[in-house]
Amino acid sequence: MSLNKLRPEPGSRKNKRRRGRGPGSGRGKTSGRGHKGQLSGAGFTQKRGFEGGQMPLVRRIPKRGFTNIFRVEYQAVNVERLNALPGDEIGLESMKKAGLIRGKKTLVKILGRGELQSARTIRAHAFSQTAVKKIEEAGGQAVVIGSENA
Repeated sequence: MSLNKLRPEPGSRKNKRRRGRGPGSGRGKTSGRGHKGQLSGAGFTQKRGFEGGQMPLVRRIPKRGFTNIFRVEYQAVNVERLNALPGDEIGLESMKKAGLIRGKKTLVKILGRGELQSARTIRAHAFSQTAVKKIEEAGGQAVVIGSENA
């Protein structure tokens, strides 16, 4: 067996249908497009969502709510997940290395599920009230990154 001997299985490959090649082909003259009408011409393109003049679905369904363009999205990390990280100082780099957060320009919020085992300084963009309480109970410190001058 060698590459120049490879062939597709017989019957697995069909020839392309050649249109507009005379009446004997069964696809001559109008090439399967019928007579006249908007679909028959060359270069016809249809807009996405066009339903032949019927009111498009996107306009028929009711609209609700709105999208807040000023929304700020945080990646949530629970306090219990921080126990697995080494060191007394936990920042964005150590969380990223451990796979707790993704992306370069991500905002991180520490949430309060679970308990912190040891006293640690944790740096993040935001903290929930319960997270701050649990970090301080363990003897640690919650430092908000955005408010730091250094």
